[in-house]
This record gives sequence, structure tokens and C-alpha cells, in this order.
Amino acid sequence: MSGSDEDLRVAELRTAVSRLRRELAAHPAEFPDRGIAEDELAVLAAMTLHGTPEIPRLRRSLLLIAGAIGSVSALSRGLSEVRDAVEVFGEPPRR
Repeated sequence: MSGSDEDLRVAELRTAVSRLRRELAAHPAEFPDRGIAEDELAVLAAMTLHGTPEIPRLRRSLLLIAGAIGSVSALSRGLSEVRDAVEVFGEPPRR
């Protein structure tokens, strides 16, 4: 897929996830759910490599990441950027 064919939402999500992964890696403090945040950010990064991600899975990962790092104020801006990037995909379809 060439850059011009790429979904801009996916590119925005990839950028936000990459930024938060770097911020988390550079954050000196350990906290109990850091591993969960790292794992789910890796899942999100992988999802951005293969077309349009599955919306329910995006939202699940976002919730896990927010729960894991939500109280770490130094990461709040990066978390907000990931949240905004996930929200542009819209709501999951109702069953």
C-alpha cells in the first residue's frame, strides 16, 4: 500500500501510539500495570500495520491502556492523543 492509499485515521493512530510508546519507555517510574500498557500499545501498533483496525478491539486496548497509565500525569498528553486517534474510527456497530 502506498502512502497515498493509506487511511489517514490509521496513520494518525500509528503516530499517537508510537509517541506514547516512546514516552512510556522513557518514563523512569515503575508502576504496577506498566506491562499491561506496554503490551496493549504493542497490540495497537500491530493493528495499524494491516489496514483498518477492528473498532471493538481498538476500544478494548484503549480502556486497558487508560486503566494502566491513567494516573501517571506525565503520560496524560500521549494518552489523550491515542484516545483521540481511536475515537475518529467511530462507534462499534450495534448488535
